[in-house]
Amino acid sequence: MSETALRNESATATALPAKEDRVQWLLESIQRNRFLPQPAPDSVFVGDGDFKAVGAEFLGHFIRMGGLQPESRVLDIGCGIGRMAVPLTQYLDLEKGRYSGIDPVEGGIAWCRRFITPAYPHFAFQRVDIAHDLYNPKGKISGKALKLPYADRHFDFVIMTSVVTHLPPDEVLIYLSEVGRLLKSGGRLFMTAFVVDPIAATNETGRRDTRLAFQRDGDGPCWFVPELPPLAAVGFDDGFLDNALRRAGLTTALKSFGSWRGQQADHYQDVFVAEYRGGGR
Repeated sequence: MSETALRNESATATALPAKEDRVQWLLESIQRNRFLPQPAPDSVFVGDGDFKAVGAEFLGHFIRMGGLQPESRVLDIGCGIGRMAVPLTQYLDLEKGRYSGIDPVEGGIAWCRRFITPAYPHFAFQRVDIAHDLYNPKGKISGKALKLPYADRHFDFVIMTSVVTHLPPDEVLIYLSEVGRLLKSGGRLFMTAFVVDPIAATNETGRRDTRLAFQRDGDGPCWFVPELPPLAAVGFDDGFLDNALRRAGLTTALKSFGSWRGQQADHYQDVFVAEYRGGGR
């Protein structure tokens, strides 16, 4: 190996830990930052856990697993009350980065517009009146006829955390089709889900989250928790989401099972990272 190659290899080896050190420093600083906006605990209507800690954790996943860059244009589908948006304010470049959050619940959008956008004008929030049995039962837009209000090939990175875990399969196909339309060439989707494969279904480890005793709905592909409303927690047959991503023109770059199923993992839900590799912007 040449001296130049050795030098390049050494530089790469030291650059990766250095980058990880910066990411870890950023995540820790976000959790310590008492000036970042944070809603009252009783206002966090979607998701459990510490608001700031969960947001910082996911920012780490977006960077490490999804390859999110500071200059990215980001779409956060189901942004809620800003759990993902707040930590992203500390990462996305003020001049080049852009964030768009959408949600059907007016309260969350109103909070984000009041407490995030004035300090971070490159962060925009919009209510889209999508009907949902739990979160927006009187919504005027059917999830089966969804058309998101953005131009084709507009985004570099799309976030769908805890979205398909609350959707029926026909709507999942529509949402992913829209993601395939919106992503630029090389753009990525970061999506969380519950994938019910035989190991998760039979709870072979005996350590699966006791709240998620999924049972298959007829011939599938859905799995529901009997004690809960059907869309409170939705799992899917292993392979359904993989095929849905392909139908939307997306290529799966990463599929990582989460700790909910009773295995060791640094994330709770299962994670998909998928890429649009078509031409044009």
